[in-house]
Amino acid sequence: MEEISGYDLTLCLQKLSKADFMSFKVLLRKAPEEFELDPIPWTEIKMASRKGLVMLLNKNYPGKVWDIALSLFQKVKRKDLFAMTEALRRDKGTPYKETMKTLFNFIWNFESGIYVPYHEFEIITEMQYSSLQVVFEPQSQPVTAVILGNKGEGKTTFLRRAMLDWASGDLWQNRFQYVFFFSLMSLNDITELSLAQLLLSKLSESSESLEDILSDPRRILFILEGFDYLKFDLELRTNLCNDWRKTVPTQIVLSSLLQKVMLPESSLLLELGNLSVPKIYPLLQKPRDITLGGYTDEAIKYYCMSFMYSYTEGSAIFNYLQTMQPLLTLCKNPYKRWMVCSTLKCQRKRGENMNIDYKPDSALYASFMVNSFRAEYANRPSRQNRDQLKPLCTLAVEGMWKLVFVFKPEDLYRNGISESGQIVWLKMNFLNTRGDHFVFYHPALQLYFAALFYFLRQDEDRPHPVIGSLSQLLREIYAHDQNQWLLTGIFVFGIATEKVAAILEPHFGSIPSEEMRQEILKCFRNLSRGECGEKLRSPQSLFDSLVDNQEEGFIRQVMDLFEEMTIDISSADALSVATTCLLKSQRLKNLHLHIQHRVFSEKYKPEDGDLEAFKHEKMCSFVTNFGHGVLFHTLLQLPHLKSLNLYGTNLSNDVVENMCCVLKCSTCRVEELLLGKCNLSSEACGIIATSLIFCKVKHLSLVENPLKNKGVMLLCETLKRPSCDLETLMLSYCALTFIACGHLYEALLHNKYLSLLDLSSNFLEDTGVNILCKALKDPMCPLQELWLSGCYLTSDCCEEISAVLTHNQKLKTLKLGNNNIQDTGVRQLCEALSNPECKLRCLGLDMCEFTTGSCADLALVLTTCKTLTMLNLDRMTFDRDGLKLLCEALNHKDCNLKVLGLDKSAFCEESQKILQEVEKKNTLDILHYPWIKEESKKRGVRLVWNSEN
Repeated sequence: MEEISGYDLTLCLQKLSKADFMSFKVLLRKAPEEFELDPIPWTEIKMASRKGLVMLLNKNYPGKVWDIALSLFQKVKRKDLFAMTEALRRDKGTPYKETMKTLFNFIWNFESGIYVPYHEFEIITEMQYSSLQVVFEPQSQPVTAVILGNKGEGKTTFLRRAMLDWASGDLWQNRFQYVFFFSLMSLNDITELSLAQLLLSKLSESSESLEDILSDPRRILFILEGFDYLKFDLELRTNLCNDWRKTVPTQIVLSSLLQKVMLPESSLLLELGNLSVPKIYPLLQKPRDITLGGYTDEAIKYYCMSFMYSYTEGSAIFNYLQTMQPLLTLCKNPYKRWMVCSTLKCQRKRGENMNIDYKPDSALYASFMVNSFRAEYANRPSRQNRDQLKPLCTLAVEGMWKLVFVFKPEDLYRNGISESGQIVWLKMNFLNTRGDHFVFYHPALQLYFAALFYFLRQDEDRPHPVIGSLSQLLREIYAHDQNQWLLTGIFVFGIATEKVAAILEPHFGSIPSEEMRQEILKCFRNLSRGECGEKLRSPQSLFDSLVDNQEEGFIRQVMDLFEEMTIDISSADALSVATTCLLKSQRLKNLHLHIQHRVFSEKYKPEDGDLEAFKHEKMCSFVTNFGHGVLFHTLLQLPHLKSLNLYGTNLSNDVVENMCCVLKCSTCRVEELLLGKCNLSSEACGIIATSLIFCKVKHLSLVENPLKNKGVMLLCETLKRPSCDLETLMLSYCALTFIACGHLYEALLHNKYLSLLDLSSNFLEDTGVNILCKALKDPMCPLQELWLSGCYLTSDCCEEISAVLTHNQKLKTLKLGNNNIQDTGVRQLCEALSNPECKLRCLGLDMCEFTTGSCADLALVLTTCKTLTMLNLDRMTFDRDGLKLLCEALNHKDCNLKVLGLDKSAFCEESQKILQEVEKKNTLDILHYPWIKEESKKRGVRLVWNSEN
């Protein structure tokens, strides 16, 4: 528990550099003479950590520690630590709240990097800050609140200020008696603990006992930040713990708190980034959201002046930012604003004109790093800069691969960072101290240096074996969803540009940008081919990385590696980024695009999350362009796009009309249009129907839409037109009745091309199917496949169907599964199948409620119907005698069956063996759900949108 090892003298020692700490030890060696005390052995002092030294002092000089410390801080000329020690001394034995006030006041003033007076910060965050008070107003009910926002938007700073205000008596005074603040990154190296241990580490200088504090959990708030960087998997668990005294794995303690098993009456305030939201949010009970937004222009101006400690200098920087609106917008992000101001400050000090590269993000980080080096080493050779930077990059990438963000001193030494190097990195604000440990100034900075490692490494380098190659890194991010490293991937794409290389090379030597681009292309070429079983899992992550590259030729090269993509769009920004990249593709043939409802919804719903965030997104939403057809105008005219799947994307009538306008363009080559579950109305169906006459679409799926009979009527009007080339029409789950069959009857008599009609899961009944059969008996009917599963049929329609089978030699596939046709119906069908005039190849009778009595009829069909190659009897079970009849037929020399749908696991062990022997003896596959893949593909159904491409 190093990072939280007591907020007394240890806190002061943590602020000493390595050199100053050694000076402190040397002086301590002489202190016994001044205070007339027995000396502590020098070897013990020399080897002690900061925490260990405090323990030595308390052990050997009880009652004298504060006096010794004050004297030594004066001698090392640290007035700030002298003052802090005096404050802590006054607080010793005082309530926990006073200790926290001292601690967080120091953090706010010296570590937050906010550079804005508190009253200005209060104005900036006024809306969110008021939410902090309102959300915890229920006095007796536990509350879980979540601070949301993008990386670098100041979530941790906001929570630190809240902690300080509580300790100062300005927040939650009548609500919480105790507030505990934990940075979860510091727990990554701790495999097990108890909640009691965690709390006691915070109470080392408090006069309260743990039992007193926990006697009323309703007055306790836990503030937890850093979930994005927690390496433990927190998930829904059943092995949770409700005993705060019990030592268990760290993830169990955290999960038990989050899921309200441990101290369920307490409240939670959590900081969640984009990476942790999908993992942590499902664990929470009725979470309340507070979303941080960016700073206003006026707040940025105040920041610049505070940062420069000068109205004139600050105004000059702000005026420069105003000349470039994108840069000013970028500065709404607190961490990027700090980097921008730091870079410009360095330039002003050197008397240079202000000039900063900020696109892509990698250029901003490179400019910040270069200017930081130039401020410390004005004219040093690039080789020396490179040699000094490499160990820092190695530390960063080793931590990334190990999921470590808090480093021990020995980690730095092992990677070649000396004591003097530590001082330099602290001065440059590349590193920061956290107790006896080190962290990068911001987690994003660690990931930047991790990416830079791959550009600086040489063949002779021998870094830690845990560090993977660039190819391994890219595969982990883009093929295995290692989202914690996505920013590293984005930085790799950015540093690989000629622009960023040009920023770095004068100061750090050659940057192999071209070689790295080729390595990236090689990796994604393998992913596009599915080599070694690895495929691109998240195109959106790739798009984010390509946008940061910004080199159009390279983006086109990467995009042209893929002929098929499956993309789930969850925000307007994501849609904009995806569209930008998709437009560069010249080889994309199949696009599965799911746009979540909230992206284009103009009406707020509770499931859309935070209301203010929803309003903000609508202001910058891509919906206007989508509604006016720009999205379709661009995507649908990609030169090789043959298939578009929008399953699950809500489409209004206006959007459908604009889409159809593009479909009718001569440059649109889309032949397969899959619009399942798009909430299409009957009117929208009519719009689509009209476009079929003029477009190239041959395969249309409208499954799971409330088209109703009216929609089918409009479709059939088009199907009757000679110019309609539609070949496949999927209409399952479309709320149709037998009335729709009357319209389809007319269409089938006039249409020349429709070969597959899917009417499954509609309330057609026997009446509707009898109408269809009349059309199927007509020799001009083009239909080859008819899917009627789940249409509420009985044996009464089987006579008409049997007549079709003996008269229509075009019909090859008939699916009748999940209907109540019983033994009578099966017998009639089998008689028709045994007729030499029947040419059926595939028959579906799964879940048709017939008995073993039908096995004899089916066995006869297997040996007499020469064309039947697939029979689906899935979800049916037969007794031993019935199964024996079927197996004898399957083994017969005249049986041509290739696929039998049957769930072998539903039979007894003996029967399973018999079926396995039949498979081996014949060229036969016995499969459970034999058609599910084919049906899902033709209908365009996507069960999991984040599926592999």
